[in-house]
Amino acid sequence: MDLDGVYRAEYGRCVATLTRLLGDIGLAEEAVQDAFAVAVQKWDRALPPNPGGWIVTTARNRAIDRLRRESTREARHAQALLLHGPDEPQEVGPVRDDQLRMIFTCCHPALSPAAQAALTLRLLGGLEVAEIARAYLVPEVTVSQRIVRAKKKIRDAGIPYRVPDDADLPDRLASVLTVLYLIFNEGYASTSGELLRTDLCLEAVRLARALAELMPDEPEVTGLLALLLLVEARRPARVGPSGELVVLPEQDRSLWDRELIAEGHELVRRCLRRNRPGPYQLQAAINAVHTDGPATDWTQVLALYDLLLQHTPTPIVALNRAVAVAEVHGPAPALAIIDRLEIPGYHLLPATRADLLARLGRTADAVAAYEEAISLAANDTERAFLRTRRARLVEDA
Repeated sequence: MDLDGVYRAEYGRCVATLTRLLGDIGLAEEAVQDAFAVAVQKWDRALPPNPGGWIVTTARNRAIDRLRRESTREARHAQALLLHGPDEPQEVGPVRDDQLRMIFTCCHPALSPAAQAALTLRLLGGLEVAEIARAYLVPEVTVSQRIVRAKKKIRDAGIPYRVPDDADLPDRLASVLTVLYLIFNEGYASTSGELLRTDLCLEAVRLARALAELMPDEPEVTGLLALLLLVEARRPARVGPSGELVVLPEQDRSLWDRELIAEGHELVRRCLRRNRPGPYQLQAAINAVHTDGPATDWTQVLALYDLLLQHTPTPIVALNRAVAVAEVHGPAPALAIIDRLEIPGYHLLPATRADLLARLGRTADAVAAYEEAISLAANDTERAFLRTRRARLVEDA
């Protein structure tokens, strides 16, 4: 019985439903968590026919009991009585997909973009605080504080749980795109445990399709869908028969999903015709080059990274660009770029540096860089991959 799967799938929806009824996200979260604790005991061997409905009903009853116990004013009693009434018809608005609608609702512009994404990823995206912190390369306490402050602002400012209308969508779109992108990333390279969380990848792709249907004239929406499809197409070749990580240059391209690649390429061409480039479109174009033909044209990839760096001048983009520099101009100029970067806690920085050092024949420095990368990597599969690379380097020395 997959209680964890039910938790990830139903938690955000149940919290959103209770928040709509209670007007208090903190109370709603506590009630839903209590209901899941009861479910662990009640659902001994089999799930009920409607797990989400069971959770909402149980959580609502728990909330009623708590309101009655803690109530010292008539208003509290009235609020509890309202919960006994029949459920009001759920407002839908322009966003037809339930999960996507809740993501838009949670990405309220009164909150900072970072707070919007952190709160939404935690409540609706199925990500833990540690996973959100890894996505943003910040300490876990920073993410926890963002979520707490966001909830406090919602409560203190009386921000309503209201389904957005058409006019609200553009102001929330950037955060919604970020949420879907980070959900997919956690699925493609999970923070801990097994490397892949296929459920997150597939859900992110599904939501990106729904978003593209909703906002077909937004180039970055098309770009995000193209990006996710092209990366998802390579997922079957990402893990070897023994569960080992297989990096892009070593993947068996016959395992790639050609239908997804064809769809992704068509979406990239659509973006090119619009000629309104943005970060997601450029990343999609880079992945289109990776999946076009029997080998990657690194000169094209480097040119696209040059454009991406202009749009998104971050150390992560600079690191990825350095990989392309190494393929086009050799490891020495790439190493010079990487040595100027600072990305605390990011294991791919020393891992990339180790590879470049090894190619330059600086074995001792490469081994030290691999050891640093191993110490920072949180995922078991990635750690095993790095240990294998280090061991081969020592053997060949």
